[in-house]
Amino acid sequence: MAVVGGTVNTLVDIAKRMDPDGKIARIAELLNQENEVLDDIVWKEGNLPTGDRTTVRTGLPGVAFRALNEGVPRSKSTTSQFDEAAAMLEGFSEVDRQEAILSGDIAAFRLSEQASFFEAMNQTFTSYLFYGNSSANPKAFNGFAPRFNAIAGNTTTANQIIDAGGTGTDNLSVWLVVWDENKVRGLYPKGSKAGLFHEDASDTTVASDGFPRGTVLYDPNGNPYMGYRDHYQWNCGLSIKDYRYVVRIANISRAALKADMSTGADLQDLLIQAAERVQNLNGRAAFYAPRSISTMLRRQLVKGKNGFLSWEEIGGRKVMAFDGTPLRRVDALNVNEARVV
Repeated sequence: MAVVGGTVNTLVDIAKRMDPDGKIARIAELLNQENEVLDDIVWKEGNLPTGDRTTVRTGLPGVAFRALNEGVPRSKSTTSQFDEAAAMLEGFSEVDRQEAILSGDIAAFRLSEQASFFEAMNQTFTSYLFYGNSSANPKAFNGFAPRFNAIAGNTTTANQIIDAGGTGTDNLSVWLVVWDENKVRGLYPKGSKAGLFHEDASDTTVASDGFPRGTVLYDPNGNPYMGYRDHYQWNCGLSIKDYRYVVRIANISRAALKADMSTGADLQDLLIQAAERVQNLNGRAAFYAPRSISTMLRRQLVKGKNGFLSWEEIGGRKVMAFDGTPLRRVDALNVNEARVV
C-alpha cells in the first residue's frame, strides 16, 4: 500500500511537477508564509561552541560629593554573566536517481524540492524565534514569548509587557524589537557559519550513463537504491543582551477588533506606548504583527482613523511604517494566544 505524504518523491510526484511541455513546473508555493522579521535580524557569532556567554552590568558604582581635604568611599560596578544556547536546525531531502533523470532536468528537479526545504527552515526558525521554549524542547532555543510571559510579580521583563485587555483565548501579540549587536541579536555558535547552509550530500562524479553518480539510499524496508541527497543546516539562536529593547503588546482580542475602532484594543495608542517603553529606537527597530493586525491597521488608515501609519521606502521597496518604524507582517505569530497575566 502506498504511503501518503512519504519522505521521498514518487513518479506521481514527478508527473505533478511536469508542465505540458515536459519541463519542470513552477510550483505554486501555497504553504509559504510572510515572515518579514528575517529581513531585520542582526546576526553575531557567539563566543562559545554552543552559543554565547553574555556579560551585563547589574549595578553602577557609588559616587559622592566631597569637601577639600576629604576623600570619598571606593566603589565599583557589578556585572553578571549568562549563557544563551544556539540550536541545530537540520533536514535532508532524498530523491530517486532514476526519477530525477526521467524528469529531464536533474538540477531543476532537485531545486524544486530544495525550495520547499528552505521555506520549511524559515518557517520553523521564525516560529521558534517567538515561541521556542527549551524547557519544553531541550533541542531548541528560547524565543521571545517564554522570556516575556508574565505581567504580575517581580519579573525582570514585566515592565516590557503591555496588557491590551483581552481575556479569552483568541489573543494576539504585537512585538517591538530593536535589533543591534549590543541589544537584541540572532546568534550562531563560535566557529560555525551564519545563515542557512546547504550542501549536495551525494557523489557528484559522472557515472557511465553521463549523469551524477549519486549515493545509496534506503527504502522503509531497508533495501538500497541509488539516489540524490541534499543536506540543510541552520545553527541559530536568540540572544537578548538588553531586555529593555523588546516590548510585547499582549492580550489583543482578535474578535473585538473593529476597523472603525468602536470596540477592541486601540492599536494606535498601544503602538505609541510600545515605542515609549523601549530605551530608544537607535538600531534596527521594527514592529512585528500577525496578518490580522496589519490588515486592521491598513483598514483604519483608509477610514482616516490612523494618522501615524504610512508607507515608506526602506531598502528599495515600500514598507508599511508606524510613526517611522517599519511594521512587519509575521505569519508565524500565533492568533490564538492564551492570556498573559
